[in-house]
This record gives sequence, C-alpha cells and structure tokens, in this order.
Amino acid sequence: MNPDAPPAGLSAQRLLSTGQTALALALVGFVAAAIAVDLLTGFGPSPLQWAQGGMFALIVLYLAVIGFKLAMVLGSGRSTAMRFEPGALETFPDAELPRYTVLVPLYREAAVVPGLVRRLSAMDYPPEKLEILLLVEADDGETRAAIAQQRPGRTFRTVVVPDSAPKTKPKACNVGLAQATGELCVIFDAEDRPDPDQLRKAALAFRVLPDRVVCVQAELQYWNPWTNWLTTCFSAEYATNFSLTLHGMDRHRLAIPLGGTSNHFRIDALRDLGGWDPFNVTEDADLGIRIARRGWDVRMIVSVTEEEANSRLGNWIRQRSRWIKGYLQTWLVHSREPLKLWRELGTRKTLAIHLTLGFSTVTTLVNPLMWAMTLSYFVFGPQWMEPLFPPAVLYGGMFAMIAGNALMCYALMLGCLKRGLYAAVRAMLTVPLYWGLMSVAAYKAFGQLLRPSKRHFWELTVHGLDQSDEVDEGVVHAR
Repeated sequence: MNPDAPPAGLSAQRLLSTGQTALALALVGFVAAAIAVDLLTGFGPSPLQWAQGGMFALIVLYLAVIGFKLAMVLGSGRSTAMRFEPGALETFPDAELPRYTVLVPLYREAAVVPGLVRRLSAMDYPPEKLEILLLVEADDGETRAAIAQQRPGRTFRTVVVPDSAPKTKPKACNVGLAQATGELCVIFDAEDRPDPDQLRKAALAFRVLPDRVVCVQAELQYWNPWTNWLTTCFSAEYATNFSLTLHGMDRHRLAIPLGGTSNHFRIDALRDLGGWDPFNVTEDADLGIRIARRGWDVRMIVSVTEEEANSRLGNWIRQRSRWIKGYLQTWLVHSREPLKLWRELGTRKTLAIHLTLGFSTVTTLVNPLMWAMTLSYFVFGPQWMEPLFPPAVLYGGMFAMIAGNALMCYALMLGCLKRGLYAAVRAMLTVPLYWGLMSVAAYKAFGQLLRPSKRHFWELTVHGLDQSDEVDEGVVHAR
C-alpha cells in the first residue's frame, strides 16, 4: 500500500466537495438576497427575524447535543463492553495467540525512549509472536540515536518514515502498516502506559467476538489528575468520555470515534480500509466512522492505558485545537454525500455522527455568545432583550444554557465517581471555565481550517512535564 495515498473518496485532503461548496454559497446568497429584498421593498423576513430564526435553531441544536451526551452517559450502565473474568486469559494459551504488531509513531521524543522501551518490553505477550515498530521521522536523528542507545530486544524494529508531506501521525502509521507482519495491530503513543496484559485481552476479545468486529478500543485515562486545575478537568473529561459515553455508544451500537491510541485492529480489515487518512489530524475518529460505513463494528474492552494530561495552558490549547479541527474535518468529509451516508449507516448512526462530530463543535463555538446573553440578562435585566427575541427564543435559550450546563456538570461528576476521582467532584462546579478554554481552542481550530496552509498542519504538543522519574530533561515533543 502507498502510505501517502488517502482512502479513496474519503480523504480530508480536499475538505469540501463541489456540492457542499455550491450549497453553502447558495444558502449564503439566498439569505443575503432575502435581506436585500426586505431592505429595499419591506417585503419578506427582516434581518432581525433571520437572527431570531438562527438563534432558535442554535437552541434546538444545543439541547439536542446535550440530550444525546446525557443519554449515552446514562445508558453506559448497560454497556456490553468486553470484560474479563479472573482466569479468562489462561483459556487462550500462548501457542494459539496471533502474531501482534505494535505501532509507535515518534517525533522528537528522544527523552521518553528509555521509559517507552522499558514499558513495552514488559508487555505480557510471547516475544516470538510480537513485533514493535518504532516509527521515526527521517529528519529525527536524535530519537533514532536514543533508540540505538537503549539496545532494545529483537521484538523492536526502527522504521524510518520518509520526509514527505503530509508530515502527520497517520502517515507514519501507514508506513508501519505497510511493513507489519502481525494478524493484529495496536497504536501506542510514546508516553502511554498500557496494562501489561492488554494485548492478551484484545486477542481474546477478537477470538470471542464476531468477525464483523474489526477494532476494539481500550479505555484511556490520565495518571496525573492532581497536577493542577487543568489536569483535573481534563481527567474528568476523559473519565466521562471513555468510561461512560463510549460505553453508551457501544451499548447502542453507534459509530465510535476512536481515541488516538490503544485501538486494536484486525490487520487485514485495516488494510482493506486503506489504513489511515494521512491528511486527517484526528485520524482514528475518521477511521471509526469508516469502519461503521463498511458495515463492521468497534467494541469497547475493559483495559486501561494511562496517558499524561497536559498541565500547561498553551500545550492544552494546541492539542485541543488539533482535535477539534480533526473532528470538523471528519464531519465535513463524511457529509459530502449525506444520502449515501444515511443509506450506509441508517438514521440512528447518522444522527449520532452529526451530534458527536459536527454539532457538538458548533455548540462549542457558540458557547461564548450564549453565555454572554445569559449573563447580560441577569446583569442588565430583560428590558433590552425582550423586544429582540420572542419569549420562546429568549427563555428557551436561557433554559438551554442553565439546565444544559448543569446537566453536563452532573455528567462529569458521574465520570469522576466512575473512575474514583472523588476529590475532583467539587472542581466540576468550575468546569464552565474549562469549557470557555475549549471555545478558544475551537476558534483557533476553525481559523486553521479556513487556511489551506494550516488545514492539515499537525501541531506538536509537549508531554513529559510530569515524568521527572522517567526523563532527565522533563520536556518532550509528542504527537
């Protein structure tokens, strides 16, 4: 396979289809023409009425996103995620285990190589059936030197990723996929701390589950929730997403947008899909949707990989803006042919994709406007707002903000309780400030999406800030 070639018809290289562009321009032209007619003749909806209609649509959208997320959280208790009883792994003897490929994309991460090699060497899997491919960019001699210095065992192999555009994690993973010899494969990031028996658990899951299940996603959590307020909120968010929301989506058999790590694949199915889209900056979320469109399934498994939560605001903004940009990319790409998407997935899964990837990002973008209007109502009174909006729009918007934010705070508290982050429950009362930061990241992502030179730019973030026990210099650059 060509690692630079995106999956046919679903690449984020060309973000909008001709039809999407034409439709957007037609809608803008129609609204502009209607407003011009009203200004010139007094006939038709006024600009204020257009604004009222738009606000009403945003309120409905806001409530729909919150309702969906809450339904997934509350439905997680009936999740059918794969759990492993004591002794279950012993029923799958070493001689019958499939060959496993571990892909580890690295870029400017020399400082974490010693810990990475140590953790992966400790994985509980027969060495003769395991290969670990360290995917290193061609211009990253420092990381290659650090790997050589560690002298890892024969299960490790360094694969040099050609210095070509796009320079992204999914492009590196495609290079590794082309050289993989395993029946199953998994992605780990450089700072990951997976359960030592996670490969055995995934192999057993694939043995037990139907063949249409081509990917299983392990749970991700952060090992440093108490570094500061930012990591506490980030850990609560991850707890809610991976321990509740995705389990709810698993229960309802919806298309699961995969996390960036610890997703295990049947390698023949992954190759049949064309691997990852090298132009998409949330490549695994996109891959989860493509799996669903093929008629295959993703399931959750109860096994944990620990990651490091960004503890510095600049790093967090860079990482989060890339995630949001990738979600928008994925949403736009899969919405190119909406009728085809609906025929392939059905109504429930199609609506879930829109609510998860696209509409949730729209609500993040409009949050500052909604908050500003709500605060203005309480500070300055209703006198100036009531003439502008009908009561249903004005008070519906206030209800959406107050009740919606309270319900999402409650969902995060449930996530904290699920993961045992009891001290974080009170911190969730301040989580609207965290959502404000998400809006900042969303506007940055939207701005990059509008600029062709930044549309597929993979912005590096910094990890290793809380790993003083594993790295000497304390700072590594990580995807």
